[in-house]
Amino acid sequence: MSDLNRYTKIYSGNQVSVILLKGLFEEAGIAFIEKNEQTSGVISGFVGGTESTISLAVQAFDQAKAEKIVEDFKKGSES
Repeated sequence: MSDLNRYTKIYSGNQVSVILLKGLFEEAGIAFIEKNEQTSGVISGFVGGTESTISLAVQAFDQAKAEKIVEDFKKGSES
């Protein structure tokens, strides 16, 4: 796998924020992977985790575009 096809974790947060960011990424045509540690643990029989155990990763070639979306999203949610 080339370096540009590797996925890099770009955001970790609560479920609502992740859902909103996924929508923004989809609108921008950015492929992503969602990793939900809490759900994975429950499926495996372990209970625990926090809301911030949900993360999004994007491919390296989309990283700069995705970082800008996350930055704008964070600025908007602070208002």
